[in-house]
Amino acid sequence: MISIRKSEDRGHADHGWLDSRHTFSFADYYDPQFMGFRSLRVINEDRVAGGTGFDTHPHRDMEIISYVLSGTLRHRDSMGHESVIRAGEIQQISAGKGILHSEFNHSSDEPVHFLQIWLLPDTKGVTPKYAERSYAQAEPGRLHLVASKDGRENSIPIHQDADVYLALLRQGDALPFALRSGRQAWVQVAEGVVTLNRQRLGPGDGAAVSEEATLDLLAQAPAKLVVFDLS
Repeated sequence: MISIRKSEDRGHADHGWLDSRHTFSFADYYDPQFMGFRSLRVINEDRVAGGTGFDTHPHRDMEIISYVLSGTLRHRDSMGHESVIRAGEIQQISAGKGILHSEFNHSSDEPVHFLQIWLLPDTKGVTPKYAERSYAQAEPGRLHLVASKDGRENSIPIHQDADVYLALLRQGDALPFALRSGRQAWVQVAEGVVTLNRQRLGPGDGAAVSEEATLDLLAQAPAKLVVFDLS
């Protein structure tokens, strides 16, 4: 079964400096039918204006992944990390027993466009940690494991039984993905157009997948996807 969450049906918040689209309930946007999917709690598509950003604020007991699509994002946190995350790069934070951090557009005039993803952890109160990976030069046409419970394939270890993949597809690329028995998936289109088991997904669309043995993805245009394999 595949249930499509259309881009235009997402929650929307326009704060002037921040334009955010919410796949699931978040902040002032509440829809009891969209509180998350399995351990996946938040997918926000954020566009932050130049010279602005998220002031220092706390998090705890959440696995947070940011995927920069264009522009640059400046990060600082209470663990002492300072860095600039660029297009094609992934940032991951295990908030655990508590962190403070800020995320600002590194540019004074160009917007930054990124996905902000939260997963519920399977263990609370862990020691916070921070990691980055670059996929700017990743091989197109295949899935790249970016985060997992066991950290295999040089992925970032997270505190949840979830495999998070990126895919950069050229037009015409076909990408089959087998789901193990009892697993479910969420497919999020960051850019471009694909079909998922012959159903069309455009930019910003997502799809919940259950009781399917195989996901057959076909790029109708160059595309960037995030695929979640969830327990």
